[in-house]
Amino acid sequence: MSTPPNRRREHPSTYFVQDRSNQDELARLRMQDEATTTGMGGVLPEQPDPFRLQRVLDVGCGTGNWLIETAKTYPGISILVGVDISGRMIEYAQAQAVAQQVDDRVQFHTMDVLRVLEFPTGFFDLVNQRFATSYLRTWDWSKLLQEYQRILQPGGIIRLTEGDISIETNSPALSQLMELLRDAFVQAGHFFEPASKGITSELARLLGRYGFQHVQAREYTQVVRSGTPEGQNVIEDMKLAFRTAVPFLRKWSNVPDNYEALYQQMVTETELSDFTAGGLVLTAWAEKPLKEEFV
Repeated sequence: MSTPPNRRREHPSTYFVQDRSNQDELARLRMQDEATTTGMGGVLPEQPDPFRLQRVLDVGCGTGNWLIETAKTYPGISILVGVDISGRMIEYAQAQAVAQQVDDRVQFHTMDVLRVLEFPTGFFDLVNQRFATSYLRTWDWSKLLQEYQRILQPGGIIRLTEGDISIETNSPALSQLMELLRDAFVQAGHFFEPASKGITSELARLLGRYGFQHVQAREYTQVVRSGTPEGQNVIEDMKLAFRTAVPFLRKWSNVPDNYEALYQQMVTETELSDFTAGGLVLTAWAEKPLKEEFV
C-alpha cells in the first residue's frame, strides 16, 4: 500500500466543531470514544470472527482510541489505518500509538474523506466509521459508501455506528440543549428526517441501497448515572460538547438569549446524585459482495 501523505494545510471541514485543534474537543472525543467502546462491550462485539481480519481502516478516527484498542485486542491484525481531516487529531493519535507500543501496526494519516480515499482497490478487510453524522451531510453518503465498496476486498465488512440525538433524562436543561442540537443538525443537512432517529433509522437501508449484502444491525442503550466512572465520562463529554458547538448552534438553530443560564443549569443538574440519562447507539454492518457489482 502506498502511504497517503499528511497534508500541512487542512481543508475546510463540515464537522460541527470548526476548530478541530480545540483542546476541549480533543478531550471530549477521547472520553466519547472510551465511553462508547465500554458501553458497547468492546471494539467489535458483534463480529463473529474478528481474528480473521488483517487490514482495518477507521474513518474519522479522531484521537485514535478505537483503532489503538482494536490493535491491542486483536494482535493478529497486521495493518490498522486511521484517517481524519484534523492534523492535530492525527498528531495526537500517532503519539498515543507510540506510547502504547502499537505503532508498528497502527498508522494515522490526515485525509479529507469527502474528497478522496487514497487507498488501493480491494485493500481492506474492514472499514469502521463511528459518529460520522458530526460531519456527513445527507448528500455525502452516496460517494463515500461507493468508495468503501471500492477499497474493501470482496467479502469485506463495512461497520457504521451512530447515536440518536435524543435522550431520556431527568435534567430538563439537558433535554432542551439536546433539542437545540438536533434542530441544528437537521437544518445543516446532517439528518435524513427531522426525527431524533434521523440517522440511525437509515443506516441499514443505506447499506442495502449501495450494494452491500447480509445487512445486520444491533442497538445499544447507553445509560448514564452520576457517581460512576463511565457516567462521569459521558457527563464531561456533554459539558464540553455544548461549549465547543456554540458557533454551530448559532448558525443553524434558534439559540435562546438565556443559553448560558441554560448551560449552567445543565451542569448543575448533571452533578446531582440522582442524575440519569439514557440514549440509543446503533451499529449496522454488512459485507461487500463476493462478486463485483456496480452500484
